[in-house]
Amino acid sequence: MFVGGFVSTFAAGVARGKNGWTASEVELTGVADIDEVVDRLRDAEPDAELSLLFVEADDQYLVIMRLDEGDDLRVFGSDSAFADESRLGALLLADVEAPALEIDELAAPQGDDDEDERPAADPDADPVGDVELLADLGISSHRLLTLCGLEGMLPADVTAEICQKLGAGDELEELRDA
Repeated sequence: MFVGGFVSTFAAGVARGKNGWTASEVELTGVADIDEVVDRLRDAEPDAELSLLFVEADDQYLVIMRLDEGDDLRVFGSDSAFADESRLGALLLADVEAPALEIDELAAPQGDDDEDERPAADPDADPVGDVELLADLGISSHRLLTLCGLEGMLPADVTAEICQKLGAGDELEELRDA
């Protein structure tokens, strides 16, 4: 799908409800504002206690949006350049700011048993938004920034790894295979 210029985009909504995780593609073509994006995410699983939207663009950028019980929007973007390069990026990242943690602070390992031995996040990346939006789900800010900054790691790979950790990996894989 192409949204706002020549940016190739895939958007997956992953929601946790009473019966576990579900995944569905969220159509973002023609969205006018962030409220419309939120409405489309809500519509994907109206009774979800937690909804996540993973927007992958041009095998380069990732935006993660989180809604708890349909409200309280939190947004993270892997690189602020996405806002400069597409209308959709500008729309998704319009109201976010630089993360509370500087990426240089995250270069040193945090001692998490969960962290592997791969290199830390790329210091040239300019992540924006809420780096803690997945922390209560077992994905620390350090891990999120590391995944987004690893050389050779595509947004689809980051999404897959996050969903696997959350227990929604099979649902996301079925969506991609559909």
